[in-house]
Amino acid sequence: MRIVRGVLSGLVAMSVVLVGAAGAGVTPVQPLGVQAASLTQDGQDLTWQVELTQSFSPGALSRDHESVCLLLERNSSGSVASQVCLAGPRRGERSPRLLYSPISRAGPGLAVAIDATVTRSSNRELTASFMPSSVGLRYRPLRWQVISTVSTRGCTPAAPGTTTCSTLLPARPSPLSLHTPHLVGCVASGPDWVFTGPRNVHDIALTFDDGPWWEPPTADFVTELARLHVPATFFEIGEHIPTYDPHGTAERQMLADGDMIGDHTWSHPDLEGLSPFEQHEQIAEAGAEIKKATGFQPCLFRAPDGAVDSSVLSEAKSLGFTTIQWDIDPRDWALPGEDEIIDNVLANAHNGGIIEEHFGGGPRYETLDALPAEVAGLRARGYQFVTLTQMLGYKLVYR
Repeated sequence: MRIVRGVLSGLVAMSVVLVGAAGAGVTPVQPLGVQAASLTQDGQDLTWQVELTQSFSPGALSRDHESVCLLLERNSSGSVASQVCLAGPRRGERSPRLLYSPISRAGPGLAVAIDATVTRSSNRELTASFMPSSVGLRYRPLRWQVISTVSTRGCTPAAPGTTTCSTLLPARPSPLSLHTPHLVGCVASGPDWVFTGPRNVHDIALTFDDGPWWEPPTADFVTELARLHVPATFFEIGEHIPTYDPHGTAERQMLADGDMIGDHTWSHPDLEGLSPFEQHEQIAEAGAEIKKATGFQPCLFRAPDGAVDSSVLSEAKSLGFTTIQWDIDPRDWALPGEDEIIDNVLANAHNGGIIEEHFGGGPRYETLDALPAEVAGLRARGYQFVTLTQMLGYKLVYR
């Protein structure tokens, strides 16, 4: 075992207290027992599960000088690079938190709360999921252990000259080979026809139709959105992909940046004027072309001009798609001018808003040039930008 013992006594300095319910009011002399622990990769996320030998409450802090932390160790040397410790919820919230801290020879650095999903199936267990990047990791091999520590008198010190005692599980660092995840699909759920997102969340979705295109190149939209740190959803015309992005370069960059791709039919016809068989073929062939270019099977569909009937909705659903409309339309397709696009979006913004703009089907320089001010104005109003799959809570499929 190549734990750097010199930092173990420092680990507790920033660690969060977990109180054993059975020991309330009694100073414990041993660390909380760890019954089981695991660290796995689930798509983009790391999932940490820990089960203690007794009940505990992450909300009862700073009383018994205890902590339970995940040690993340360098695969090459086995030295501790960082730790992630369980913490109680923020004031006014109920979900426990994770605190991340880098580790050096001097001990833990500043503890920072990270974005994580934390759930509990029992009062002895906790499961937390988080992005590797939030704890300074890339998708490469690492080793890990869980350390449970108590810093009080009356326990057996972990090392000479220290005042803490600790237990480690597993006894030797466990290897984990992380691989770069590849998005291969999404799973539609809920309503078959969507006009807007939840009104109780301050989210908004940018969507763009009719690409890929050349005036300006689709890559310019992808680059600008990445510069602005804004995800978007692009609805693509199948026959445009081999014409304007024959190698799928822009599409793959969209997915790599966290954007989403949707189906906008093969050739942009009026679907209401087609037979059910023709509707099916228009949607299926576009989806197949997107998958061919990217390896990703979309689950979002938007009909050209939003023209749908019961047959279109039925054919889209049979192919695994949710049909997406919109409720904010700056009419950028009419080339009203950059300022008009910005003013329209800002005047009509609301929680759960779905903004429909265009990145193809004509010269879209006005739409592209409007993006910085549009994004700045929405951010100033407190909106969080999300893809449609995020807004609707759809499951993403990785391999």
